[in-house]
Parts: sequence; structure tokens; C-alpha cells
Amino acid sequence: MTYALAAVVSFSLTACGGGREYAVPEQVCGITVNRTTLDPFLPDGEKLEIVGDSLVETGEDTRGHCEIRVDGKRAMYLRVSKVDKLYDPMDKVDAFRFTDREKMSGLPFPGEGALGDAAAMVNTECTAPGAAYLSVLVTVDGTVDEEVAQRRRDLQAFAVDLVPAVKKALGCAA
Repeated sequence: MTYALAAVVSFSLTACGGGREYAVPEQVCGITVNRTTLDPFLPDGEKLEIVGDSLVETGEDTRGHCEIRVDGKRAMYLRVSKVDKLYDPMDKVDAFRFTDREKMSGLPFPGEGALGDAAAMVNTECTAPGAAYLSVLVTVDGTVDEEVAQRRRDLQAFAVDLVPAVKKALGCAA
């Protein structure tokens, strides 16, 4: 009787919708990520899918990009560009990427960063073959967490964790 009741309760919780039926991945787009800082951007759903290329194994291309989708809807977009100089993401040319853009302060590594309501960009030194500097862009679905201030904190935390992981995967000296 207890098992039958537990099965009914379990089925009814699943049938009500909501909840996450997939695991938060440890590897995303060829990078080991911090599951704790990734978690806030992954909505409830049945299936997580990573679409696109590796962020670091790009062959002759200077850019790698991919998406994390949940039930077919994009939850996060990641792009890593190998560039020839340190660009400031607060420059006018990148303004279109952000809503309520502000400079990221207190980065735990040398570089420049900008943060918006649903995007973060960090540019930093690399000194790996073919990559003097890196530009790391993260955009998220701005509707997953309705609390914008918390989403911005979570986005900065994810970006700050992602950059050293990318640098390590690329073999950056700096």
C-alpha cells in the first residue's frame, strides 16, 4: 500500500509539470563548468541539449560558440573569440549587446568586463598559440528569473567562473 501511494504521489508530481527532469551538466561546449553557477539559468524542463561547437577546439576559426537549450528553447548562448588586443566591452561598439550595461568591477584576473540584465562580456589576456587575448560573451534568457538584480549577480558569477576555465582549456599562459 505504501509503495502504491508513493508511486501515485510521484506520478502526480511529475504529471503536474514543472521541475527539472535533466541533470545540470559538468561539461558545456568543451569546457568544464561550475554547475552551481550554471544552475540558475537552466529552467524546468524535460530535456537539456547543447547545440553548436566547442568554445576552444575551433581549428582555424578564431571563434567558438554554442547554445544550451531546454526543451528546444535557448537558455544560454556562449561565445569565445580569440582576438589581437584587449577590447573594452564598455566601448560603444558593444552597447547593443546589453540592457542597463555597467562595468564589471573586482574581476579576480586581469581584464575588462561589462554586465547587463541578460548578458556579460569579459575580455582578458591569454597568450596561447593563436590567442593573445580572449573575448568571452555569455547571454541568457532574461525571463528565467524575474528578479533582475539576482540574475545579474548570477550572470557575473558564471562569467567569472567561466573565463579561467576557458583559459585553462586553451592553455593560456596568463
